[in-house]
Amino acid sequence: MSILHSIAAFIVAVGLLVTIHEFGHFWVARKLGVKILRFSIGFGRPLWRRRFGPDGTELVLAALPFGGYVKMLDEREGNVPAAELGRAFNRQALWRRGAIVLAGPMANFLFAIVAYAATYMLGIEGIRPIIGEVEVGSIAESAGLRKGQEILALGDEPTPTWGNFTEASFHYLLEDEPLPLEVRNPDGTIARVALPVGSGAIDDMAAGRLFRKLGFSEYFPEHAPVVNRVIGGGAAERAGLRAGDVLARVDGTRVTSLSQFISYIEAHPGQRIALEITRGGSTMNVEVVPDAETKDGRTVGRIKAELKVPEYVGEELRKLVATERYDPPTAIAKGWRKTIDTSVLTLRLLGKMLVREASIENISGPISIAKFAGETASLGLSAFVGFLAVVSVSLFVLNMLPIPLLDGGHLMYYLMELVMRRPVPESVQAIGQQVGIALLLALMGLAFYNDLTRVL
Repeated sequence: MSILHSIAAFIVAVGLLVTIHEFGHFWVARKLGVKILRFSIGFGRPLWRRRFGPDGTELVLAALPFGGYVKMLDEREGNVPAAELGRAFNRQALWRRGAIVLAGPMANFLFAIVAYAATYMLGIEGIRPIIGEVEVGSIAESAGLRKGQEILALGDEPTPTWGNFTEASFHYLLEDEPLPLEVRNPDGTIARVALPVGSGAIDDMAAGRLFRKLGFSEYFPEHAPVVNRVIGGGAAERAGLRAGDVLARVDGTRVTSLSQFISYIEAHPGQRIALEITRGGSTMNVEVVPDAETKDGRTVGRIKAELKVPEYVGEELRKLVATERYDPPTAIAKGWRKTIDTSVLTLRLLGKMLVREASIENISGPISIAKFAGETASLGLSAFVGFLAVVSVSLFVLNMLPIPLLDGGHLMYYLMELVMRRPVPESVQAIGQQVGIALLLALMGLAFYNDLTRVL
């Protein structure tokens, strides 16, 4: 069911963003007097079609929802009646052709501003950025981070949630610069900390391992996990564990989180472990020997029990939730700034990948996009609209790249035509198309490969 949910969310997202992009081309072309023959959402075999408007423009929904196109009257694609030559795209002035081509990416850019503004008005929820455990001798400890500190700002950017902190940090990570943090200590005093990140930090952040590498974690309420269900035939059943047992200590060490307990069990396959549990108000001691199983090519321990966090943890987490919400004028201003920042960051990241200063594993394909579409749709309207904004910015940046076949490639040809004062020869454009196809196929292949690697 989750797969179907992700596929449905993906189709909705791509269909909407492609429609917005193509409508940009369509609207400007119509305003400039160019005749539109077809407006297609998707490629391949038409599933539904209808004609509308005085020109009988054909509106099409096609089978492959991975793009779309606007077909205009053009002498290069067929005979044009003499009476309509003035409405052919190829007969338009250079600035008109440029405006029509630019309108598609700009429609995605403007939509991103609106979408980001909408998320700010709806409210963006997140967990306050409070520091959890800090490893002794780590980079974080040496820089001055301590458990219980709350990150108030990164440079001049307030960070009410971990999401804000992550977004604000990318500017510094791309330059391998220390993170200038303003933190509030548990006693209420304010301190400033410069946290070094080291080379390759952008890849570590994308992989979700940067905080661990620097030696700290996000704060999570301490708790001893509870057995929700014992799975038959496993180590937990042999040890006599029951539903409702509280796992208080493991080999004499107090258990403070579910992840800590699971990590300890995984690290001791086939070894005898002493557990201190609480059952019905009484403390008991049992021994468990985790079964050895294979995970990601290594042997780990498993006790075959379904565990959960205590109910009071949810109440504590709700106290840590912060909501970022603004009035419409402020939301629009922040949406504009967020769209600009995200566009610049995307371009800089692409540049880093080209010079091999960032991993090409950061490129995601349709599988990853569908996964994120499903996850954000499950989180609510604000999260899904924010996802649409991110993808819309990506479409804007991608289409503006000077690659033949893309809008940016056409604009590149128009710029050359402006300089040379004559159109780029068709032979040169034909070679450019072949190069563009090769580049796009390579990019699509890399994206699919990265997706499959993550799945497998």
